[in-house]
Amino acid sequence: MEGLSQRCPLPPAAQGCPRPGRGTVLLVLTLLVLVSPLLRGLAVQLHSAVTGSYVPGTHSIAFVTCLNEHIARDIARAIMDKRLAAGVNILPKSSALYFWKGELEESTEILLLVKTRTSKIGELSNYVRSIHPFEIPEIISLPIEQGNPGYLRWMEENVPRD
Repeated sequence: MEGLSQRCPLPPAAQGCPRPGRGTVLLVLTLLVLVSPLLRGLAVQLHSAVTGSYVPGTHSIAFVTCLNEHIARDIARAIMDKRLAAGVNILPKSSALYFWKGELEESTEILLLVKTRTSKIGELSNYVRSIHPFEIPEIISLPIEQGNPGYLRWMEENVPRD
């Protein structure tokens, strides 16, 4: 019964109960921030399983530019070998204008369209940067908001979860 008498049924100011310190509050907030991506992921999976619907943003398309078709094929195959994508399209040459080191440049590039889970974009980007010959390779992504449900399920089945 002694443990029960130590509870604080009244506000802390009225009874003199200790309040959590700033360190405790910061620790709790930090833990919530760190755990929130995990909780969001679980919520997305639960929502999708219960409703059978696609949750916008679950998958993304990443764009990666390459100097030539040989490099594009090598990078695409490496991405697929690592199971970082469900599929990669290699689009033919396109003209590109851009500034590089203060100068206007013009070149031709090959574009990769990489279809993957949004949660894999960071890992994909790190991997492509490690094997890409460009000093600063173009790797950008956009979330998939809608699509053919069968295709989106196929993507889900072909890219392993984190």
